[in-house]
Amino acid sequence: MTDMKATITAVAVDLFFRKGYFATSMSEIALGCGIQKASIYYHFPGKEELLFGIMHATMQDLLAHLECNLDRATGIENRLRAAVRSHVRFHLERQQETFIASSELRGLSPEHGTIVVAQRDAYERIFQGLIRQGIDQGVYSSGDVRILSYAILTLCTAGASWFRSDGRLTMDDIADIYENFVLNGLKAEHQELRNGYVAIQ
Repeated sequence: MTDMKATITAVAVDLFFRKGYFATSMSEIALGCGIQKASIYYHFPGKEELLFGIMHATMQDLLAHLECNLDRATGIENRLRAAVRSHVRFHLERQQETFIASSELRGLSPEHGTIVVAQRDAYERIFQGLIRQGIDQGVYSSGDVRILSYAILTLCTAGASWFRSDGRLTMDDIADIYENFVLNGLKAEHQELRNGYVAIQ
C-alpha cells in the first residue's frame, strides 16, 4: 500500500509540474500509475488532498534541510550563506516539488492553505531573523527585514523554473552565484561607506 501511495504521489508530482494542478485529471494520474481511477481513492480522498500531501511534505523537508545546514554554520555571514545555499540547492534538487509548492497554493482548500502558509511563514522568519541579526551587528545595510527576506527567497526560488541538470552550470555553481549575489547586495551600503563614498540625501 505504501509503495502504491508513493507511486501515485510521484506520478502526480510529475503531472502537476508539467501540466499544472488544475489541468491534471485523476484519470491521468491513474493511467500513469497503471491502476484504475477508483484505486487512487483507496489512498487519497481526492486530488486536493494529494496536492496538499505534496506541498506539506515539501515544506517540511525544506525546513529540515535549512535547519540541518544552519546547525553546521557559525557567525552571521556564514549562517546566511548557508541559508541561501540551502534554499537554492533544495529548489534545484527537488525542482518539481518546489515549483508546485510555489505555484499551486490556490489549489488548496482554505484549511490546507492555512497550514502550508503557516509553514512558509515559519521558514521565512528564519531568514528574517538572520537578516535582522546581521543588521543589528552592523554587517548588513539597514532595511525592511521582511521585504529583504521576500526579495532573497523569491530570487533564490526562481531556479526551480529554469534549471536543467544537463545545463552548463552545476547546482554548486548556481548556488555560488546566488550566495555571493545576495551577500554582496546586503553589504553594498557598508562597502560604499568603507570606500569613502557619501550618498546624496
